[in-house]
Amino acid sequence: MELKSGIYESLIYEALKKKLDTLSDRYVFTDSIDSGEAPKMLTNYIAKIINSLLSDESLFETLDGRFKFVNDILNYIDKNWQCNIDDSLLTNQKELLSGIVDMAGLTEEQAKQRVTMRPLSGYTVSNLFTGSNTDLSIDGEIERDIQTADEIYWIVAFVRFSGVRIFENSLREFLSKPNAKLKLITTTYMGASEPKAVDFLKRLAPNKVEIKVSYNCDLDRLHAKSYIFVRESGMNTAYIGSSNISRSALTKGLEWNMRITNQENPHIIQKALATFDTYWNSDNFEDYDYERFVTAISERNDTKRNVGRVLQKYHVLPHQKAILDKLTVEREIHHSNKNLIVAATGTGKTVIAAFDYKRFFDNNQRNRLLFVAHRKEILEQSINTFSSVLNNNTFGEIWVGDHRPSSSGDLSHLFISIQSFNSNLDIFRKCGADYYDYIVVDEAHHSEAVSYQKVFDLFTPKILIGLTATPERADGVNLSNFNQRIAAELRLPEAIDNMLLSPFQYFCIGDRFTNLSNVTWTQGGYDENELVRKLNTRDRLRLITESLPRYLSDEHNCRALCFCARLDHARDTAAGLCLAGYKAAMLSGGDSLEQREKILSQFRTKKINYLCVVDIYNEGVDIPEIDTVLFLRPTKSLTIFLQQLGRGLRLAPDKECLTVLDFVAQAHVNYSYESRFRALIPKSKNVTTTALKGAVAKSFTMLPRGCTITMDKLAREYIISNIKSAIFNLRRLVQEVRQFRVNCNKPLNLTNFLAQYDLDIRVIYKTRCWNALLREAGMLSYSTDDFTKVFEKNMYRLIHVNSVSYLDFINKLIGNGFEYKHNAKNNTFALMLYYDLFAKSIDNYAKVSQVNIHSSCD
Repeated sequence: MELKSGIYESLIYEALKKKLDTLSDRYVFTDSIDSGEAPKMLTNYIAKIINSLLSDESLFETLDGRFKFVNDILNYIDKNWQCNIDDSLLTNQKELLSGIVDMAGLTEEQAKQRVTMRPLSGYTVSNLFTGSNTDLSIDGEIERDIQTADEIYWIVAFVRFSGVRIFENSLREFLSKPNAKLKLITTTYMGASEPKAVDFLKRLAPNKVEIKVSYNCDLDRLHAKSYIFVRESGMNTAYIGSSNISRSALTKGLEWNMRITNQENPHIIQKALATFDTYWNSDNFEDYDYERFVTAISERNDTKRNVGRVLQKYHVLPHQKAILDKLTVEREIHHSNKNLIVAATGTGKTVIAAFDYKRFFDNNQRNRLLFVAHRKEILEQSINTFSSVLNNNTFGEIWVGDHRPSSSGDLSHLFISIQSFNSNLDIFRKCGADYYDYIVVDEAHHSEAVSYQKVFDLFTPKILIGLTATPERADGVNLSNFNQRIAAELRLPEAIDNMLLSPFQYFCIGDRFTNLSNVTWTQGGYDENELVRKLNTRDRLRLITESLPRYLSDEHNCRALCFCARLDHARDTAAGLCLAGYKAAMLSGGDSLEQREKILSQFRTKKINYLCVVDIYNEGVDIPEIDTVLFLRPTKSLTIFLQQLGRGLRLAPDKECLTVLDFVAQAHVNYSYESRFRALIPKSKNVTTTALKGAVAKSFTMLPRGCTITMDKLAREYIISNIKSAIFNLRRLVQEVRQFRVNCNKPLNLTNFLAQYDLDIRVIYKTRCWNALLREAGMLSYSTDDFTKVFEKNMYRLIHVNSVSYLDFINKLIGNGFEYKHNAKNNTFALMLYYDLFAKSIDNYAKVSQVNIHSSCD
């Protein structure tokens, strides 16, 4: 064998070593052998040698000789290692065991048929079916596998009657066995399944055939096609490939399917069964119901015939039901009627509120509703959703701008903009505090604004619901109107993992022409005038236009939202895209409704491919067709970043994923790339800053399923530099404390917080002590006076302490002397400060001194 340059994974045997020794002109790489993989590698090695010997007719002329050779090997092993393998010696040199059949209720002929009707491929060697097998057809092999199986597990995207009826006879034979079981997972994907086919399978044996379906077409991205056959004898087989249950796919289509045997690849069969079980127990797949299945298929086909028509029929999806159940627990167990729902954009926050209100509506004669939002588009979509869920097309009134309710005296079910509400406060003051029974505040992260506060001041409803995808505000204001807590949540990464949103391919493109590190930093972020001057250059525009064909699959046939910094930036970017040969336009929050609708219509029909926007389409507007997002400006607010990203994550027919182009420049040290990337990683991963830097440097492996983040060399350098040099000032610390529960599953305490962000304890104490930081973030409450302020200010002086006796002295000073001079309330604060000081001592001091910290002080 000639050793050519390339990749190898081979044990080194004598002949190979001699050849390697001659390769003086090439470098030979070797790796250590993994002890866990060694048994399999050695087995394969010896099996290859034995197979070669047993195939050599010059060595063995008869079958008897081959059997004797194998027994000689076994005897040698037994003699030298005392393995007691006498029971493994081959005895019958003429026959194979081919079946055992329980004769109960069977004739000899029927019993014989169950073991002779076996797949021609056998049960030992795997086989590939490419649709061109002349001697072996996949439909015939599956038919024979059905008859010899004890349990069957099928998972396919769709089922057609033309495919089911191929297997009718063999399925009936299989289901006649006493303990037979058939489980099928399918979807309503593309409306391709035929209700007749699925129902036919169910009716074959209702007690033995179980079917689960993903009824919501927009959630379906299931393309798996697998047919698994389990046998009590262990001779399991599976077909994994491209064929759904249809005649064309199983008989004449150019389909590729691998038939795998448990004898040859047991790990694949095990993985297939385990994955099937995971899907079967997932909330995304629900029990088959004929009427619902017919309706779902019909709706999907109607959608295909009427592209653009919004369907007004809703079912409670599993993730929505989970949130509704949590609301019930909050009200009935925790007696909390002011609840905040956090659900990623595109997962149906309004639908959840509508079904929750329907429960209230059905159980209360008085059910006055106030729905508050800040845009007309949100209000129009919301009233349509509520009307559909209630099955009442005359439900509710809209009050926004010049559009007022038809009767000013009837405000009982009102969808109103916050601007209209504040402009007509006198009318609402006359209603009385208990006028509205159920109030919904949409995009509730706005609710701390003064304009929204009027709603909470005027009314005391029985039920208050807040809806938002992003409760964390850039200004760090807490959502105190909802008990400063989240009742139920489904964050963006988890929503993608659950196939509720589209996966994304995120490309970070280094911008060598733009340096923002020296742009003036204000409370709101970059100084807008300086920022726009830096962004609005010919070089940067050329970088953008040249990147489109490089990163987009079809740059002239996409729907891309381009988020810009200001009107002039959006206008110039749109003009530059047009000059480069792309169809582009711009929109801002200041454009008229007529202009918005006109441009949006052109965008939907791809008369415009690139829509450059400012202060619009961040939230509340559904454009599922968006398949591309361009971040053309740095966004300080994590809320706005997630809202903008969310515009492209909604599911839509023929949309594989969202493509994101993020043009990365050198950033100011106050700008945080860390927070945006952390927000894209499931909370369960508990990613620290060190791990995040490692992910940026190498590759992101902790993203939601189907998602990737790819960085060019320059972008990676900029981002790593930014993460390393990030400034944790008081404002940033308060923000990270509030977002800790989003980023990490661990308890919020000083030790975990420092570890999460790889911070030195001095970073905390140079601004505030830990308890004061918690108070600033709204996580802790205590009274303050001159003494507490002195303690807060000077706690940092003690962080160097390494002496147990000194710590004991401080303990007595705070615990005794402070109590002597001040009342019990202040002493409580002193104890909190005591814990504050000692919390980190677990790591910094107590490793040596074994100081015990009382947990009740936490």
